[in-house]
Amino acid sequence: MKIISNKGEVYMRREHGKEQPYIPAGIFKIRLPFIHYKWEWSEAIQGILMCATCLGAIPILTETLGIPFDIAWSMVIINGFFYSIHALLGDPVVPGWITPAIPLTTAYLGQYALGPERIQALVALQILVGAIFLIMGLTGLAGKLINLVPNSLKAGILLGAGVAAIVGEFKESGRFGIYPISISIGCLVAYYLLFSEGFRALRRKYKFVNALGKYGMLPAIVIGIIIGPLAGELPVPQIEIGSVIKIPQIGDIIRTVSPIGIGFPALDLFINALPMAFVAYIIAFGDFVTSEALISEASSVRDDEIIDFNSNRSNLVSAFRNLVQSIISPYVPLCGPLWAAVTAAVSQRYKEGRKAMDSIFSGVGTFRWSTFISVMLVPIVSLVQPVLPVALSMTLLVQGFICTRLAMNMCDNDMERGIAGTMGAILATKGAAWGFAVGILLHLLLSNVKKEKLVEETSGTIE
Repeated sequence: MKIISNKGEVYMRREHGKEQPYIPAGIFKIRLPFIHYKWEWSEAIQGILMCATCLGAIPILTETLGIPFDIAWSMVIINGFFYSIHALLGDPVVPGWITPAIPLTTAYLGQYALGPERIQALVALQILVGAIFLIMGLTGLAGKLINLVPNSLKAGILLGAGVAAIVGEFKESGRFGIYPISISIGCLVAYYLLFSEGFRALRRKYKFVNALGKYGMLPAIVIGIIIGPLAGELPVPQIEIGSVIKIPQIGDIIRTVSPIGIGFPALDLFINALPMAFVAYIIAFGDFVTSEALISEASSVRDDEIIDFNSNRSNLVSAFRNLVQSIISPYVPLCGPLWAAVTAAVSQRYKEGRKAMDSIFSGVGTFRWSTFISVMLVPIVSLVQPVLPVALSMTLLVQGFICTRLAMNMCDNDMERGIAGTMGAILATKGAAWGFAVGILLHLLLSNVKKEKLVEETSGTIE
């Protein structure tokens, strides 16, 4: 490994076909920005305005927990810092929320009175979710689970998550009915930039188009900021320039939402939260499937870097985030292992070769540090504040596209596609527990399990 200097940056350069440099720490692989990977300006610029989606948690927090905007903003900043832990400890993805679980989580919390009781219910739920992540990561069950789950069930999870994300935006109470023009135009632009074969052909021909393609969903967010006010769906942004950096109000958070200030949950709140915690993990399991698929797809295109995706490691990092935040700053969206839309955008640029992106960690690490810095900057937050619901909607719709595409590619035959489609539809409409139950039943009933097991054993012997 060589230490090289490039445009003012000094970092450890990876040998062709090797793993990106790191500091070993057991299952974790510590990588520091500017030292173990270079700064990618394309992802940094994306992060500046894509922080609009991170800030989309503010209305969720204010409405669900009944807290002021400034405290919710402070909680987003704290969450933004913990996002960077994934790349720091060797997880090659852009982390996010357990997004499909948000409607279920808010409905569950709605059973409790607004105030300390509801917040304590959230604390109990997030501690349990963190504990499940921890058990799965420590025991190694997470890695075994991904390998044991049949393709039809993996595809069903992805399909259900994708359908749920899309249906949630288009249903009667969804955001599309409020911002139809902004979401339609912004989402079509995002789809075109991220997935169009025609756009990829234009990128090979024109330098300007190629430069535009490096910024993923960023142009779609910018268009949302412009189209929203013109269509009368969003107010004109009012950029605040009186102050620069928002310092998180740690003291107010501790007094208002932390169990240190309001008291720890009673045992009955933990018991009541158990089913919801398992449902949240089942949904998050889909993110591990998506992560593995996205990283495997990106890795197959390039032979210059070995990418080590370890679902046990990802579980442990997610456990740490949930457990720590449940005590410091409990978070309604919960702490999930993947932001599918941005991980897809980063991996898409990664596929273009080493000149486009040196390492997958350059992309995911830079993006998350950039969003963390950006959610603290007052001028940026005031600029994107009006477009927060539209940015959140676009992210969910892109995630829906990605999940359904990966689900269909994962199936090898018509039987698997049929099981995945049925399971996905039930998961999206009846919930994760029903979806899993039906998927397992159909797999046992329709698939030749003994034959599949024999093929796996034979494959393992050959290898």
